[in-house]
Amino acid sequence: MAKRDFLTLQDCSSQELRRLLERAIELKAMHRRGVIHEPLKNRTLAMVFEKSSTRTRVSFEAAMAQFGGHALFLSPRDTQLGRGEPVADTARVLGRMADAVMIRNHSQALQLEFAKYSQAPVINGLSDLHHPCQVLADMQTWLEKRGSIEGGVAAWIGDGNNVCHSWIEGARLFGYQLRIATPAGYAPDADILAAAGDAVICVPSPAEAVRDADLVITDVWASMGQENEQAARAEVFSRYQVNAALMARARPDALFMHCLPAHRGEEVTADVIDGPQSVVWDEAENRLHAQKALLEFLLT
Repeated sequence: MAKRDFLTLQDCSSQELRRLLERAIELKAMHRRGVIHEPLKNRTLAMVFEKSSTRTRVSFEAAMAQFGGHALFLSPRDTQLGRGEPVADTARVLGRMADAVMIRNHSQALQLEFAKYSQAPVINGLSDLHHPCQVLADMQTWLEKRGSIEGGVAAWIGDGNNVCHSWIEGARLFGYQLRIATPAGYAPDADILAAAGDAVICVPSPAEAVRDADLVITDVWASMGQENEQAARAEVFSRYQVNAALMARARPDALFMHCLPAHRGEEVTADVIDGPQSVVWDEAENRLHAQKALLEFLLT
């Protein structure tokens, strides 16, 4: 079987992504019934973390344990990547010792180079440009709650960041319309936007983005590594808070999503994220099940 990487959603076809979601739901049901399913017995996942995480580490580590395999946590202190070893050399070594490699770092370019030299599949656990595993979990959550998202309308409010980029890619692959409202200077990458065509539109205000939307999504105003911009961003993004008044402009049954961690009182109010329209805890749990489906797909 030829090696497959998962660095962006576009590394899979629409049909493959839909099958991944269906399988994730099956695996979730099996897990809740206590079914032992170990397709990755004695297989190893190397997890390279340049950026810290709660959900990414726990979900991948738990996924490998539940599948009968093992996950290795590698921080910058645990590899030679941060000490001058060429990316290609590290990739060649890990790709021979581990059955798959998950990388969570600051650079999509580094992931692309790593995948070029690794004989094992490489998974993007987050980069500066994309967060495809998060959107897999989000799509699983939508499918569980509402069925197919094809033909639906999603609204992204806030920073045009890596998660936003993966939502943009998802619009064409899953068939929904995405409306994006960001402050001036914080729009998504122009090339990623252009590739999505008319599946994605940028609008001037959050109110226009959420009008009759089926789904409202946001993220923190200052992502990891942008802490020194927190005060400036808080001022710029103050009109981009998802609150009850904004949610009222969406459809009455609209769902609210957030990849977490969340800052209540900043990008979202407590009554929204802890309210009945919020599915953030299902999203977080589904990181485990969507990634199990992904690992099974890439390795078996």
